[in-house]
Amino acid sequence: MTSITSGELNFLVFRYLQESGFTHSAFALGYEAGINKSTIDGNMVPPGALIAFVRKGLQYLEMEANLSNGDGDVDEDFSLLEPLDLITKDVYELQQMVKEKRKIKEREKEREKEKDKDKELEKEHERERARIREKERHEREKEIEKDRERMDKERECEKQHDDNTIGEMAIDQNDKNNVKHVENGTTEGQESINISTTSTSQACEIPSSDVMILEGHTSEVCACAWSPTGSLLASGSGDSTARIWRIAEGASRSGTESGPLGVLVLRHVKGRVNEKSKDVTTLDWNSEGTLLATGSYDGHARVWSISGEQKATLSKHKGPVFSLKWNKKGDYLLTGSCDKTAIVWDVKAEEWKQQFEFHSGPILDVDWRNNVSFATSSTDTMIYVCKVFDTRPVRTFAGHQGEVNCVKWDPTGSLLASCSDDMSAKIWSIKQDKYVHDLREHYKEIYTLRWSPSGSGTNNPNKQLVLASASFDSTVKLWDVELGKLICSLNGHRDPVYSVAFSPNSEYLATGSLDKCVNVWSLKDGKIVKTYTGSGGIFEVCWNKEGDKIAACFASNVVCVLDFRM
Repeated sequence: MTSITSGELNFLVFRYLQESGFTHSAFALGYEAGINKSTIDGNMVPPGALIAFVRKGLQYLEMEANLSNGDGDVDEDFSLLEPLDLITKDVYELQQMVKEKRKIKEREKEREKEKDKDKELEKEHERERARIREKERHEREKEIEKDRERMDKERECEKQHDDNTIGEMAIDQNDKNNVKHVENGTTEGQESINISTTSTSQACEIPSSDVMILEGHTSEVCACAWSPTGSLLASGSGDSTARIWRIAEGASRSGTESGPLGVLVLRHVKGRVNEKSKDVTTLDWNSEGTLLATGSYDGHARVWSISGEQKATLSKHKGPVFSLKWNKKGDYLLTGSCDKTAIVWDVKAEEWKQQFEFHSGPILDVDWRNNVSFATSSTDTMIYVCKVFDTRPVRTFAGHQGEVNCVKWDPTGSLLASCSDDMSAKIWSIKQDKYVHDLREHYKEIYTLRWSPSGSGTNNPNKQLVLASASFDSTVKLWDVELGKLICSLNGHRDPVYSVAFSPNSEYLATGSLDKCVNVWSLKDGKIVKTYTGSGGIFEVCWNKEGDKIAACFASNVVCVLDFRM
């Protein structure tokens, strides 16, 4: 409630004494109270103000008694009444003011309720979308399982047919030999035929002595990335943590000392773990390897030092962050979210630079073209090329008929590759809106793709630039990007392939699948040279900068580091 100062009260008493004819008393009060120095404008004070003030006080008490009878908080009702209102307005007018104020507050409360309802509705829609996507994923997995059973049956039939054919050939050859022996009058015994059953994958299985298993996460590990400058490996999990593992350089040590040199736990929620709203969905190192950025299902991006200190929390998205990338310079971080927007952040200032709101569906991937330009892809089938400070897209790429799962710029930043649920991959040029090549050899959704670190602008300038695409059809395909033609199909997996990664020297390709296998392929002949079978489906694989270690993260809560030596 509004208060009155002692100076104002002295002035009211002084005026009352004057108006009542108490001249000497008024003079004495005015002299001692310094009324002549008061800043109050006497012309604004009506005659009989003190009497009116006291009367209003009594009326206030009367109104308080009336209003407090089940009518809410009276102090709250009178919080907007000014002293001048109490003096100049009667009870009815004050009551009308209170009623009007109540109406305004009720409208504000209704608006707040509506906002809360809208937020809850949006959350429910998001949960429903998540449920739908999860259901679709389960349906795809069921379909994959059926396809695998069918393929296994076909392989079994082919094997039986081959065995029968070989048996018939052997019998036929034996009959011929026996005839020949009889004709020559000999009784020499026939030689046995040995059929090798050792597969290529069994022959090149990575031994357990060359595998380091990193344990500690309590939920599936969905992302991993090596530091570009050191022997640090970052992993992100559904347990609401990311971890930075310090891995010894060189070959893995055998025995009890085969673990990491150290680990830092980056908690995204205090106290409890496995809080699903805090799932770490994506992570990325800056080019200097000094900062790690993580994206979470709670809509926040966080920046961490290599000592595990949280340097910044970037909060503006209203939905899960599905993708984030540092630019090469390291001054901007780009995030893409389920809220249909992409945001460029000035990390040093801990503030957002620009929010891009072009998509009509959740953003699934983002990738920088250079330090100020980038591409975004979405469930809305569209791809936009944007530039910091530009209010409209630089390029709009329309051509996919399904969700665009991944976008990646080639090493020169002149070509953009994309892949989609429409079972196609496409190559786009920054110089035109229509795609340059439409790559259609997969027969199921394409989940991800990568460019080889070769050709112009790379450390392998004399090697051919190649694009690899990984699909739910269990295959990885290599593409000639100049001709837009298939080079070869890598068919060693039995389940969807979620991740591919080229070695730094561009001679090998690592692939990870839900069939629990990491395969390493030679790009010279398209054959598997190394393989490792883990304990769960694989979400991501990546090489260290030296190209002698491969990290893979598993649905079984572990990260594996594989020594690669040829």
